[in-house]
Amino acid sequence: MLELLPAPPVDPLWDLAAEFAADPRPERLDLVLGVYRDATGVTPVMAAVREAEIQLAERSGTKEYLGLSGNTAFNRAMLSLVLGSEELMGRATSVQTVAGTGALRLLADLVQQTRPGATVWISDPAYVNHRPILEGAGLTVRTYRWRDDTGRPDTEGMLDDLAGARRGDVVLLQGCCHNPTGVDPSSGTWEQLAALAAANGWVPFVDLAYHGLGDGLAADLAPTRMLAERLPEVLIAVSCSKNFGLYSDRTGCAIVLGSSKRTLRHVETALQNAARTLYSMPPDHGAAIVATILDDEHLRTEWLAELGAMRHRITANRTDLVAHLRALGHEEEARSLARQKGMFSMLPLTPDGMRRMRRQSGIYGTAAGRINIAGVPAHRIPFLAHGIATALQTPHTARSV
Repeated sequence: MLELLPAPPVDPLWDLAAEFAADPRPERLDLVLGVYRDATGVTPVMAAVREAEIQLAERSGTKEYLGLSGNTAFNRAMLSLVLGSEELMGRATSVQTVAGTGALRLLADLVQQTRPGATVWISDPAYVNHRPILEGAGLTVRTYRWRDDTGRPDTEGMLDDLAGARRGDVVLLQGCCHNPTGVDPSSGTWEQLAALAAANGWVPFVDLAYHGLGDGLAADLAPTRMLAERLPEVLIAVSCSKNFGLYSDRTGCAIVLGSSKRTLRHVETALQNAARTLYSMPPDHGAAIVATILDDEHLRTEWLAELGAMRHRITANRTDLVAHLRALGHEEEARSLARQKGMFSMLPLTPDGMRRMRRQSGIYGTAAGRINIAGVPAHRIPFLAHGIATALQTPHTARSV
């Protein structure tokens, strides 16, 4: 039987991570995977998380099953954090998932149950796992334009493409800090998207993975809340990996806003049934940490302060990189990077340019040009800038910005 299995495609990110691990150069720089690293290059455990874990260890008396919806205190806390008002919370249901990826898949399965083979629109470019998750659930995927040749949001192209989305279609939107480009729509464009969804009857599917790391927690959540206020149905996949640093604890939730209590009861059961067939129920540890932090005033304040410090360090990294590229004579490329935000930056390099940078300088990013700006130790920004500049010196390796 196994001999009949065709060679499957290798995951491009983890393949690059393996190549980096095998690279013997001590100066090599890993900017592939989306993890926050501090000034020393370490992905830290947040102080609020450590304190919450101590509390949990002291009071925990059982490891019994939680149920198909997971940790109910976590689900309530996440509804409050994401939606921000009792009115919106009253229109929503939430189930804990295996990180944001699990939330994406559960909600994709919900769409498939509702409208088999439905069309889901994703940005071009998109997060590398969006298409496989959606197609794995049996859905049809189409794309809409996201960024123009200058590195700015392609508002006209986006709205023109999404004018083709019909009633019953689903449009996947990243709520903030777009992965991989770091380019987000303006508040005015978000308003236009909400109006288009209302007029044409398509359903927004918001992927929230980086809230708090762009313009601040409230500002990063504002587009999602606006969509929830104005539209009868919204799907939201939430990850706690980045803003709580719970990468390996795989903590997230799926949130659905509907128009009636009866609909929401059916939605929750459908999500539970989908979870039952995929992984039965999610692990509790990360969810218990988040619930403990968000329900404790001291821990919540500490977490928000740490999240703010992470955001400021990411911003400082990008500002420093822009300054070094300008000093090296790459003004246009620097200007494009300066418009981006969040953990990721899209470099103005072709796949060949990214390969050249990897081979010449030992700097690893994705073939599409994405680097994890949150993973650069501050003292290595000049090294990164010189590596980019070296790759840019060969004209055919540069992408227009």
